[in-house]
Amino acid sequence: MFPAHRGMGAISPEGCMNDWPEGWYRKERLRPHGWGGAGNAPDDLTARYPGGRTRRYPPGSAGNWPEQPPLRSAPGRGAPGRGAPPRPPGDWGLQPRRRGLRPKRVAQGIAALIILIIVAGAGFYVYLNSKLTRISVLSGYPGRPAPGAGQNWLLTGSDSRQGLTGQQLNQLSLGHGIAGHRSDTIMVLHIPANGTRPVLVSIPRDSYVPIPGHGDSKINAAYDIGGPALLAQTVQDVTGLYISHYMGIGLGGLVGVVNDVGGVNMCIPAPLKDKASGLNLKAGCQTLNGDEALSFVRDRHSFATEDLQRIQDQRVMLKALLSKVTSPGTLINPFAIIPAAEGAASALQVDQGTQLYQLIKVAFALRNPETTTVPIAHANYPTAAGDAVLWDRGKALQLFHDLNSDTQPPADLVTGSKVG
Repeated sequence: MFPAHRGMGAISPEGCMNDWPEGWYRKERLRPHGWGGAGNAPDDLTARYPGGRTRRYPPGSAGNWPEQPPLRSAPGRGAPGRGAPPRPPGDWGLQPRRRGLRPKRVAQGIAALIILIIVAGAGFYVYLNSKLTRISVLSGYPGRPAPGAGQNWLLTGSDSRQGLTGQQLNQLSLGHGIAGHRSDTIMVLHIPANGTRPVLVSIPRDSYVPIPGHGDSKINAAYDIGGPALLAQTVQDVTGLYISHYMGIGLGGLVGVVNDVGGVNMCIPAPLKDKASGLNLKAGCQTLNGDEALSFVRDRHSFATEDLQRIQDQRVMLKALLSKVTSPGTLINPFAIIPAAEGAASALQVDQGTQLYQLIKVAFALRNPETTTVPIAHANYPTAAGDAVLWDRGKALQLFHDLNSDTQPPADLVTGSKVG
């Protein structure tokens, strides 16, 4: 066997050459740079290899090195040599860092979602704007009133049966073979420019007024004779107001919009039953569907004042409907607002200059306007056209003059609305 040598001595079998220098294993003093001289540096064990290469042994293995404390382990992880599994090289006991959602990526995702919503909303706006039926209503003519303060909208509800099937006519109690186009609802909405409350004024359909080119008659005859254009000219002449925009809706359109928003809540003080309109409502607060809402705004036979009460009910219904359409619950519900908006846009007739954003402004103005009826001197005024409604001309001109100048009308001219 090979002879034993001291320590880590060089072992060389007989007959074999040993190129390793003798004493390579021995401990030597090192003098690192900056230490003051021999004997003042700590001991260090090195292995000296051919070519001058050395291997440094870890502290505490031998020599004069002081014993080093063990490596500190991370909480929950065993220290080396104490029953813990061996750590891979470079593992100092640190927990791996968990990578969550980066704020930059979250911000990018939110921005992309906002852009998508804006683009979709813009596309839907363009689509709805294109669905509006625009007709030639407002045009210049000699003697047309000059524009005043704010804006004035002419709102009409036509009794046209166009587009309704025979089954719908029966269901809605609208009769058959009724020709012509009349307007059972005529209102002027004034939207002030000074930020005060809008004012909604009803004009009774039997108002006895001069119709341009056709003498004196009931005002709804103007609609039958010359459509919305002649009605607009008649209203401008008798009120002295410059009509800025026109909006009209038919019977079927009203039914559709009410159904699209899930009905309209109305509080009825007494039971209402009218064979002519098909109305049959119990007393109390209840939700009316489209058919019931239409019957409600058509009913006049249930009241002693007939049409004068009906126009109040129409204002109450209009306010309730627009409040429902513009409520947060409807606006954030795509299953309600999209069908309602599309149905309304398809059912409305507007003047050539009206855009969708202006109709949205009108919808919010109708949520809570001041309401009244044009002042009346005689509700059953005998005329060649039958009993008609005669205005109190002085008070009517004062009301419209105040609206034209954005002045608050006197309290006695703003009568409000109450369900019959």
